[in-house]
Amino acid sequence: MTDSQLIREIKDGNVELYSELMGRYHKRIMTYIYHMLKSSGLQNLTEDLCSETFFKAFRSIHTFRELDASFSTWLYTIARNTVLSELRKQKALTVSIEEINIEPMVSKETTPEEQLIINERSQMVREAIDQLPDKQRSALVLREYEQLDYQEIANILGQSISSVKSLLFRARSSVKMHLESYINQEQYSNDLRG
Repeated sequence: MTDSQLIREIKDGNVELYSELMGRYHKRIMTYIYHMLKSSGLQNLTEDLCSETFFKAFRSIHTFRELDASFSTWLYTIARNTVLSELRKQKALTVSIEEINIEPMVSKETTPEEQLIINERSQMVREAIDQLPDKQRSALVLREYEQLDYQEIANILGQSISSVKSLLFRARSSVKMHLESYINQEQYSNDLRG
């Protein structure tokens, strides 16, 4: 059964099907919320905010219109708004993703020195992303880690597609600029060794 069919059934009163719909998106929404809360030290609220997101979606499912957005886009928007609301309550207005749980690909033959360099690079990227403004950070996370298309991101952020592309361009440029000094320093060190 497609999302659309499930939603129609739920709207027609077959509410027990909501658990199936929830199961399809639970892990993705949970991951998104976790990343949004991590740098604020509030990741312990992930499950609560995920539950709140799904409760709000259930309570408002009768207002969902497929013509306006896909269900996943609508759900991410609810999740984002729920997180931002909680962060305002916690007086932590800057949303970041200080630590992304993506392990770098490492071969079995990696030396301790190489592993240290890989870990350092990952940390530098996390720090660069953490310094982005809220909308740029959200757009980058949704595009690069959640693999959403421009239209879905535009719907979630309440922006036009061209604005999303601009946010992503500025976010990537900022991350690149933040990393340039590190890259230049690393190249200089390699030149000294080589």
